[in-house]
Amino acid sequence: MLEPTEPIRVVLFAGGPVLEWDVKAFICRLEAHREISFLGAFCQSEAQTFRAVVQDLWRRRRLLALPLLLMQVAASIGRYLSEPRGESERNRAMVQLSDRLHYIPDIHAAEVLEAVRSLQPDLGLVYGSPILKPDLFQIPTRGTLGIHHGKVPKYRGKKTTFWATYNGEETAGVTIQKINAGLDTGQIVKEGNVPIGCRSLRKVWRELEALGLDLYIQAILEVKAGTAEYHSQMGERGKLYRDPKLRDIFFLWQRQLLRCLGRD
Repeated sequence: MLEPTEPIRVVLFAGGPVLEWDVKAFICRLEAHREISFLGAFCQSEAQTFRAVVQDLWRRRRLLALPLLLMQVAASIGRYLSEPRGESERNRAMVQLSDRLHYIPDIHAAEVLEAVRSLQPDLGLVYGSPILKPDLFQIPTRGTLGIHHGKVPKYRGKKTTFWATYNGEETAGVTIQKINAGLDTGQIVKEGNVPIGCRSLRKVWRELEALGLDLYIQAILEVKAGTAEYHSQMGERGKLYRDPKLRDIFFLWQRQLLRCLGRD
């Protein structure tokens, strides 16, 4: 049992050739919180170069790789122009944390498991990592939490904010769950949602992203205090969603336009 004044020791599991903006924002919040001790992050990645980013996008999205890359660059520039001081501080913080950010080709390699054990974490955290095996997510003494941008069990898998908007839902959800051997089937710790309406997917995602970060920190602190409430997922389990294709994106744009014009 942790003493009230003792910070909870956390380790993060992530993935991809680079850390996405929301993962960096999450790491910075972990590091800055006086009740949390950020031990480090283990990110499964073959390389951390621009070429690796392009190859990863091409492998996953094919013809959508270029427009997605341009959108990422534009979003990065937009965030810097709108909040230059905050972005600069965040970038400096990530540089200072570089010795605690570990990029490895296999997150389940024996040496990685041993490195995680040596840190003696109280709690594991998942943000964009590959599917974890019990050998890894059971190392932290209080288990491992993960964030899923979707309502469970209806929306499981990838890009569920897109699919909730595509399906004409009134709201999009975010869930903090306890990781188990299934895919998005863990017990729910925190959950919330934001309205969709006629707003763009980007605006819905940004609001959901911010809400998710807040809920994640709240869940960590509740685990620390021993007040976290875990409850099983209720309702019919939906299908496992995949990355949208180009025709799905065009259909969404058309449907949102018609919906906002009152024709859907």
